[in-house]
Amino acid sequence: MRCPFCGNIDTQVKDSRPAEDHVSIRRRRFCPACGGRFTTYERVQLRDLVVIKKNGRREAFDRDKLERSIRIALQKRPIEPDRVEQMVSGIVRRLESLGETDVPSDTIGQIVMETLARIDTVAYVRFASVYKNFQAADDFEDFVSELRPSAADD
Repeated sequence: MRCPFCGNIDTQVKDSRPAEDHVSIRRRRFCPACGGRFTTYERVQLRDLVVIKKNGRREAFDRDKLERSIRIALQKRPIEPDRVEQMVSGIVRRLESLGETDVPSDTIGQIVMETLARIDTVAYVRFASVYKNFQAADDFEDFVSELRPSAADD
């Protein structure tokens, strides 16, 4: 593992233990060249996923990009950081278990929306507004009205 401080490729593992999410290994590392200490996380990756964008373009799946978009949707919401990590890990496992290496971006968006809908309604609406490309207040109104139970359900 390359040292993030000096670029030395000969770093040493000082401590390894399961991370809080129990799906990754947390390693404390030391660089003998500069004395820097840093932490890395190691996760099991079942397959290399490729995202098929709406315009047909292909790009490597980026777990960090997925996590960033979920964190943005959950910004200032009462959700613990560990819960976000569990959510991201669950989504990645679900994508890997689809059995395909090529995953349409729509599939990823739908899985994220399903997950957020169970966790936090506000984050769900925030994510949906970007994912579904809301253009006007009416788009929000229509979407939120679908979330509300109708009077006939009472």
